[in-house]
Amino acid sequence: MTAPSDLADRLGLAPGARAIILNADDFGMCHAANTAIIDLLTAGRIDSTTVMVPCSWSPAALAFAASRTDLDVGVHLVLTSEWARYRWRPLTGTATSLVDAAGFFPTDVLSVEQNATDDDVAAELAAQLQTALDAGVDVTHLDNHMGSVYGLVTGRGFLRPVFELAARHGLPFRLPRSMDGVGEDSALQAQLDDAAAAADAAGVEIIDRLWSHPFELLREGTPDEETYEQMRDGFIALLRAAPAGVTEIYLHPMVDDDELRAAVDFSAAKRGYELRLLSDPAVLQAIEDEALVRIGWRDLRDLQRGDAR
Repeated sequence: MTAPSDLADRLGLAPGARAIILNADDFGMCHAANTAIIDLLTAGRIDSTTVMVPCSWSPAALAFAASRTDLDVGVHLVLTSEWARYRWRPLTGTATSLVDAAGFFPTDVLSVEQNATDDDVAAELAAQLQTALDAGVDVTHLDNHMGSVYGLVTGRGFLRPVFELAARHGLPFRLPRSMDGVGEDSALQAQLDDAAAAADAAGVEIIDRLWSHPFELLREGTPDEETYEQMRDGFIALLRAAPAGVTEIYLHPMVDDDELRAAVDFSAAKRGYELRLLSDPAVLQAIEDEALVRIGWRDLRDLQRGDAR
């Protein structure tokens, strides 16, 4: 287990504190996402969320965020559009290197790494953040949809324009320093080390580690399909394993309804499970029993800007 950075200390947490950020990705993707995330945010069941600005339901998400600047809402920087029936396009138009033959963001990260230019990526990501700011959102942080800026497939990433954007606006970015809990890959850890050094040089705050559970519903469509209880127990085990330092745990809670099932190709049931999970008394009790300290991205933003409370 890699030793945590000094982030928890600089945030003023107790020595050895096990801090978590429960983040909901994909705010604004669809109405099902908005309904779930707004309910979870207002009930205090999650600590933050990030908006997919190019998506059809982002205006409603941005309007809510602008009306509740006490809540932690960031921008989920988008360069991919993964579903077969529901697609979205760049804010900067379709005459760029960011689209497929149909004029949408590509469905996969490989296409982004192979075809996107640095200038087009920088312009698009800046446009997504500026749209949120113009809507009146007190943006707390940045993260990235499907890991399309990290260079995970070919090694060609886009972290330089991300760090420049984050530094310019005084925003932290979702980048883990360590692969703790997600596997052992020395080459990838070396890549993370280089990225973390670049973030530090730019003055951008990042987290110690980034965890989740499988996006898909395991064994979906088979007699042995993952049940809610199995998923919940796995999530509780994840919480119990959180070590000292700052760990973001991200999920994709949505209402499992007709709209969602028409939009996504698989795992609508798991999106509904995640919504249920975040209010499950067993999960809430595990957080309490493990003495996990819940913080938000606003805490990191304040630290980065030099006005930590």
